[in-house]
Amino acid sequence: MSNYDLALEDIDVFHYEEGSINFNDLCAENGFTYWYARDYMKMLGYQKYNSFKKPVNKAITTCMTLDIDVTDNFVQVNRVINGEEVKDYKLSRFACYLIAMNADGKKLEVARAQAFFAAAAETIRRYVSDASQVERVLIRDEISIHEKSLSGVAKEAGVEKYALFQNAGYRGMYNMNLSKLKDYKNSPDVRRTLLDYMGKDELAANLFRITQTELKMRNENIKGQRNSENAAEQVGRKVRKTMIEIGGIAPEDMELEEDIKKIKTSLKQTHKGLKKIDD
Repeated sequence: MSNYDLALEDIDVFHYEEGSINFNDLCAENGFTYWYARDYMKMLGYQKYNSFKKPVNKAITTCMTLDIDVTDNFVQVNRVINGEEVKDYKLSRFACYLIAMNADGKKLEVARAQAFFAAAAETIRRYVSDASQVERVLIRDEISIHEKSLSGVAKEAGVEKYALFQNAGYRGMYNMNLSKLKDYKNSPDVRRTLLDYMGKDELAANLFRITQTELKMRNENIKGQRNSENAAEQVGRKVRKTMIEIGGIAPEDMELEEDIKKIKTSLKQTHKGLKKIDD
């Protein structure tokens, strides 16, 4: 959720221009209920469409990560506004929700939007109202992509025991081997990767560690199992040092959160629940 605490009377409807137009007033119907992105952005406190495209693109990526049909929720169109033809999107209610969850939480308008969707989804059994949980899904998916890339680089470097190479990166960052780390953090399922239970900040740090390990190996043309393990551990130690200096907490002491699989399931249920509102 955002940094703002809103009273219940603030979230019954979601207004634009000091209450003159609310969220539901802006919707249209033509095959499905939709909101234009360029209209919706003003409700979220954005003035320029180029700035607004960032949360839109993140929302689209979230949809793809969840295996939810993007074209059912984001329809690209051309519109004429003030005599000029511009590109726009027709957004489903779920698309509007995802954009709000990926938008700038420092904006009061975004806080109101997030509260509005939470109130509108009271009938949904599981509903994700914390924007950081949506970010977790995105970062976790990005880690998977970069882990595959790093695996390819390690293979080219002559790494034959990838598990040892991977463990070296964790050892550098957490000051202990992965097996011990799972015990230390009281992993809910030792058979699963800890990444599925890490919070947003810890996931982001691991994403940085993985991408920088790949960069170091490429730039320095590192070859061989031992040299590769050393590189992974060195990068991990530098990430660890930075985290402690900036955040004041060692990564092994950061609390685990709800299983990422449950968050994904909740988002899918949110999609179905918000869709029913317009059916």
